[in-house]
Amino acid sequence: VSLAFGLTVLTIVYSLGHISGAHLNPAVTIGLWAGGRFSAKEILPYVISQIAGGIAAAAVLYIIATGNGSEIGNFAANGYGEHSPGGYSVVAAIVSELVMTFVFLLIILGATDPKAPKGFAGLAIGLALTLIHLISIPVTNTSVNPARSISQAVFVGDWALSQLWLFIVIPIAGAILAGLVYKYLKAE
Repeated sequence: VSLAFGLTVLTIVYSLGHISGAHLNPAVTIGLWAGGRFSAKEILPYVISQIAGGIAAAAVLYIIATGNGSEIGNFAANGYGEHSPGGYSVVAAIVSELVMTFVFLLIILGATDPKAPKGFAGLAIGLALTLIHLISIPVTNTSVNPARSISQAVFVGDWALSQLWLFIVIPIAGAILAGLVYKYLKAE
């Protein structure tokens, strides 16, 4: 699962990065804005597209997952407490999502910096996302992406929608913090 997420982002960075920046994640878009690398006027269209794309992808997964008459179960929706794969608390979920998104954005900002080695951003970003998933799937099923969290919660409903606030607010907060830290470090 971790490799699937990482390799998906890696391939999209190389195939669509030159068109759209390969933003699949509202937290990334907002973090890039906080870091001075993205225009505020483009945030809303990107976020709407990211959420719509996430829901469309989840619909495809739903059709496949239920194609043999099976129920979707938790559909890998993000959760804490009794809905955390490892039974982790809300505080553990907040810390995990904040730190993982913060680190992810620092890696994205660093790998795509004009002074970074050219041609390697996709590898750094995709491998970073793989590591993030390896670390945090047991805690929350890994969000670091509000669009991914929204898309799964729409299909699960119930508890997933009631816990969704964390997987929207905390990744965005971690991304903004990373953008501000990166901008500060670059100014030094």
